[in-house]
Amino acid sequence: MSHALKQVFNKDKTFRPKRKFEPGTQRFELHKKAQASLNAGLDLKVAVQLPPGEEQNDWVAVHVVDFFNRINLIYGTISDYCTEQSCPVMSGGPKYEYRWQDEHKYRKPTALSAPQYMNLLMDWIEVQINNEDIFPTNVGTPFPKNFLPVVKKILSRLFRVFVHVYIHHFDRITQMGSEAHVNTCYKHFYYFVKEFNLIDTKELEPLVSGQRGS
Repeated sequence: MSHALKQVFNKDKTFRPKRKFEPGTQRFELHKKAQASLNAGLDLKVAVQLPPGEEQNDWVAVHVVDFFNRINLIYGTISDYCTEQSCPVMSGGPKYEYRWQDEHKYRKPTALSAPQYMNLLMDWIEVQINNEDIFPTNVGTPFPKNFLPVVKKILSRLFRVFVHVYIHHFDRITQMGSEAHVNTCYKHFYYFVKEFNLIDTKELEPLVSGQRGS
């Protein structure tokens, strides 16, 4: 990693605290296995495949947390340039506007600025992945029936961060010399969600024309 990239992707720029895996746990070992595949330079289409003998939900859980951390980091690098003034609407170009909805304050889809949306999104995901009832960390504790629906919602919303960054802030990513890193992260994400059918194809349309995932 170049010196410039190290500065861009240093831990101080993380948008949120990282969720870590406890050493010695099955989840930690799976995380190491996933990282080893990436570091070995394996084709990303191969790297995302479920390792033999592993449980799919464990593999998915590890990747959801990892993508949350990575996408936090990417957004953190451009967050100074994503302001109420520059991005008054959370969008991906003129064709796509993303509205926020949750079980608390915003019960109906609500138009928000991009930074407002990002703050609510990262807070919401953090609550989900730290909830032992949804993402159990103890070996042998079963995943709940709503695990995959929650995961699909998390990943489809994280995808919107890529859409916004690519369409509205890619010049900044390029200036920092980190487009290769962001492209690799996006391709990893894209192949993973396609492998396990975790995001509807229609949701992926905003970046298909740019062939970010090819």
